Amino acid sequence: MTTKNIQRAWIVLLLALAASPLCTAATRLKDIVSIEGVRENQLIGYGVVVGLNGTGDKRQTFFSAQTLTNMLQRMGVVVNPTFILIRNTAAVMITATLPPFAQPGTKIDVSVAAVGDASNLQGGLLVLTPLRAANGQVYAVAQGSVITGGFVAGRGGNSQVLNHPTAGRVPSGAIVEQAPPSIEPDKGVHLQLHNADFITAARIVTAINKTLAAAGPPIAEAKNSALIDVRIPDAYRARSVEFIAAIEGIQVDTDRSARIVVNEKTGTVVLGNDVRIAPVSILHGNLTVEVETSYSVSQPAPFSGPGAQTVVVPQVNVGVKEDKAQDVKLKEGASVDDLVRALVAIGSTPRDIIAILQNLKAAGALNADIDVL
Repeated sequence: MTTKNIQRAWIVLLLALAASPLCTAATRLKDIVSIEGVRENQLIGYGVVVGLNGTGDKRQTFFSAQTLTNMLQRMGVVVNPTFILIRNTAAVMITATLPPFAQPGTKIDVSVAAVGDASNLQGGLLVLTPLRAANGQVYAVAQGSVITGGFVAGRGGNSQVLNHPTAGRVPSGAIVEQAPPSIEPDKGVHLQLHNADFITAARIVTAINKTLAAAGPPIAEAKNSALIDVRIPDAYRARSVEFIAAIEGIQVDTDRSARIVVNEKTGTVVLGNDVRIAPVSILHGNLTVEVETSYSVSQPAPFSGPGAQTVVVPQVNVGVKEDKAQDVKLKEGASVDDLVRALVAIGSTPRDIIAILQNLKAAGALNADIDVL
């Protein structure tokens, strides 16, 4: 199978999946909304990785030596940072994500990345480092062996580098010291939609009232397209966890706007089944211009005299090839499936389809937003 046929097969598969009825299946609220106040928190810290095999920071990165001397000073060892030369130490930045309701003693993963001129963190050990949140408070402490996703083999000009050996992770390398601030549900909860949409918000309100308040007054109310206020009924007043679990298990049919996503770098096009095309005719053809230059050597004839010399003569050939324009007609209410079949029938490549879609949008025949990645 040629590359063009492979690309054509992929574009047909993506468009067919987008047009399939599976895309309209009911979705759990857990997957499309989040509870206000129940969120993750970012942590950051600055530390030192030791135990490197001569691949740490060089003399130019002075702050790594200063950090090490400060650490040694807290342990009772006084050293002048200008008198030490340590190649087994690297200054690093540590980041982690603190999950909601994390309790003291919970272990989380941390990411480590060199901030100096260290060439490799493989085999290094992260020394005890506090991790702080945006408010400046320490919520976790990290320490452990750094695992890199790459390596460096060889020396000098004969070396091989795989992935990024200056960044790695410490699995379960941080221990939570204090619980993050979280909002405990009291009289009600606020649901935040991941993708704001008025139709989806109205459907969520209807589904919650029908499931949890069928015999009483409604408990859910949409404040706007992205926020829904839900009052905890008396039956769940002392069981807020069970109430949130019941809400997350409710299924609704989500709505979405007509959208087309194209990636011109890879030639990928993804369309939804709700994309509609107005009656239109499409003429598409290819014009190929090929310019080929070859060089030949012209030598003088024997006994041509002292002024004769060998010269290089360029030979330029220009070829023009233009394919016949292909005609595609789409009727009123044409869908994605009609467009796909028509474009594939005329032998269009993914890049041809991208150009055709952009022209349809410019002509006002395509009722969808085009996002170019």
